[in-house]
Amino acid sequence: MAAIDLVALEARRAVIRRSNWASKNPGVVLVFCIVFIVAVGIVSLFIYRKCMARKAARQSYEVEQT
Repeated sequence: MAAIDLVALEARRAVIRRSNWASKNPGVVLVFCIVFIVAVGIVSLFIYRKCMARKAARQSYEVEQT
């Protein structure tokens, strides 16, 4: 029983000793976040423009049909 407690104690210490990379490098994490936000904005703009082009094409097609 004591051996199991010792193994559990060592595992707990290993988890506690583990360092956090993000807390050591906050600037890099900030750059990753900014790049992600910019990339999402560019992709959403591209999708928006495609949707607007499809909508305009559909409306012009409906006008031609009538």
